[in-house]
Amino acid sequence: MSTPPLDFGNPADLERLRRELRTWLAANPLPARAPDEPYPVFLHRWHRMLHAGGWVGLDVPGEYGGRGLTALHQVAVSDELGARGAPGVPRIGYLAHALREFGSEEQCRRLLPRMLAGDDLWCQGFSEPGAGSDLAGMSTRADRGPDGRYTVNGHKLWTSYAQHSQLCLLLARTDPEGPPHASLSAFVLPLDRPGVTVRPLRAANGDDEFCELFLDDVSLEEADRIGAEGDGWALAMTTVAYERNALDTGHLSTYGLLVERLRRRARQDRDSLPDGLLRDIGRCVTDYGVLVAHARRRTAERLAERSAGPESSVDKLLMTRVEQRLYETALKVFPEQVYGEPGEILGAYLYSRAASVYGGTSQIQRNIIAKRLLRLPDGDRG
Repeated sequence: MSTPPLDFGNPADLERLRRELRTWLAANPLPARAPDEPYPVFLHRWHRMLHAGGWVGLDVPGEYGGRGLTALHQVAVSDELGARGAPGVPRIGYLAHALREFGSEEQCRRLLPRMLAGDDLWCQGFSEPGAGSDLAGMSTRADRGPDGRYTVNGHKLWTSYAQHSQLCLLLARTDPEGPPHASLSAFVLPLDRPGVTVRPLRAANGDDEFCELFLDDVSLEEADRIGAEGDGWALAMTTVAYERNALDTGHLSTYGLLVERLRRRARQDRDSLPDGLLRDIGRCVTDYGVLVAHARRRTAERLAERSAGPESSVDKLLMTRVEQRLYETALKVFPEQVYGEPGEILGAYLYSRAASVYGGTSQIQRNIIAKRLLRLPDGDRG
């Protein structure tokens, strides 16, 4: 059977959507953030505004609170927001798709509309102190009792904005004797359950985005499980496939703004910038072009209903390389933005250092590519 050609949608239809969004943005500009307002609280206000305008969940069916359009429509919205320097659509799209694929009809109808509207804020409880990149090695357990209820014990780490969330998409091991990848299950964890402790962590750039979750004899019902026991690994891979596409997240257009600034500076100051710095700018432009082509291809594959597998590791490596090289170069080209009020490049640079760690380290992604895409044999272990 021949593979269907990749399609990237109807350009005229997408341009109409972009014009509609531009008109809405002109009437509903990004609100100002109060000096003492936590960033996630500010993002939640923006989330509410976007949802009221109909810009959240475009590719989610109408019966679940969305607009019933395609993934490409949501991508176009994220791209347009990023191109204007505005925060993107809240990063719930990958959670929504995982819930749609693995959740029951009752769960989708109950949880998705509130997720899209921002009535319930969600976080993601995957990584652990001893199982960040090696997700299948997690030790958090959900032991099922004779009454069908689960008792959860464990420790999660790098859980973004858990202190502002009501619900957590939690992975836990439900079969301690089973194969690592086949013994994980997913749950909806209400963070106000007895036994749940949330502890924020302070990052290098001053943010307290990341949190630890301590789970001590937390009780969950069978109805809190998403999918069957053992579906956790497949659900996690569905989640990261959306999380790693630079078009889905709006990162692509955000990177593009800075790439264009670097190009302008290179053209304006070609004779005064060191050759090494010009080469760095050239590498940023080239890397960005590769990421654009790859993200478009991945989105077209999704429109053709091709599921993402280990290929998402390539996405992760490309995004990491672009983000880290881009902000490292920008620090050299725009040193005036390292300190003081316009120091957003320094903050972005500090945050970018974690790109090779969160979502699976670059070393693990290379291992996945070597083993599952290139089918390379294991090295000599003798």
